[in-house]
Amino acid sequence: RYIEIVKAAFPKGMTLEGMKIVVDCANGAAYRVAPAILFELGAEVIAINASPNGFNINKECGSLHPASLKRAVLEAGADAGIALDGDADRVIMCDERGDIPDGDMMIAMIAGKMHREGRLRGGGAVTTVMSNMGLSKYMEGLGLTCPRTAVGDRYVVETMRECGYNLGGEQSGHIVLSDYSCTGDGLLAALQVLEIMKTENQPLSRLSKLFTPYPQILKNIRFGAKNPLEEPAVREEIMAAEEKLGEKGRVLIRKSGTEPLIRVMAEAENVDRAEETVNLLCAAIERAL
Repeated sequence: RYIEIVKAAFPKGMTLEGMKIVVDCANGAAYRVAPAILFELGAEVIAINASPNGFNINKECGSLHPASLKRAVLEAGADAGIALDGDADRVIMCDERGDIPDGDMMIAMIAGKMHREGRLRGGGAVTTVMSNMGLSKYMEGLGLTCPRTAVGDRYVVETMRECGYNLGGEQSGHIVLSDYSCTGDGLLAALQVLEIMKTENQPLSRLSKLFTPYPQILKNIRFGAKNPLEEPAVREEIMAAEEKLGEKGRVLIRKSGTEPLIRVMAEAENVDRAEETVNLLCAAIERAL
């Protein structure tokens, strides 16, 4: 049944014939089905990390560790690489040059494709607060919206359902295509990108340069019982940073949901401004500890 669903998301009559694809199965759930589907669609498939033993899932492989995918793509002279994670709901791709576009770039590619075909509902794609401003600017240029949710694909899916979107995802590679699935599916998302490559007859290295990402600097600060984000001096420093960046950047400060860490992120048009902003905010937070 899953194979039927995935193949239904690929245009009838189109094949991947002539394409050499590396797929890193992360020694996980898709170790059989991912290579099989790509093979059935006509691709020459090179499967790596497709021998799960119950202990090696995600171990130095898959979308969490794309170095092995990059190496395999370059060694094989492949057209593209696909790295899934253990439960196959996340995907990272690698182009023929070994460069790795993130989930934001994949969302941009898929959104543009669906928009051109008149299939994009909701007028855009749902993303999270971690998505790059470059993606937002690109979507705006197409006349599309790019609403942000809290980090986590569950929040992306909730907003998609509530507001009528059929595309959403995270920078990390969780991409949801609700016309076919109710949750993230790495292979489904990758096939959308492969379809664009076939339709446009262009390499992934060219197709995945839709926007220039804004530099993002992220630092973590460990804290104890006291929450420094409640201190007036810290709030004032955050407001000052936001005012200084204006529309040319943003700051994102949040407590981790799993560790006693405060995550401080700044995004700006150049890396020096982003790093300067993060350092100032981190210094203010550390003084309040």
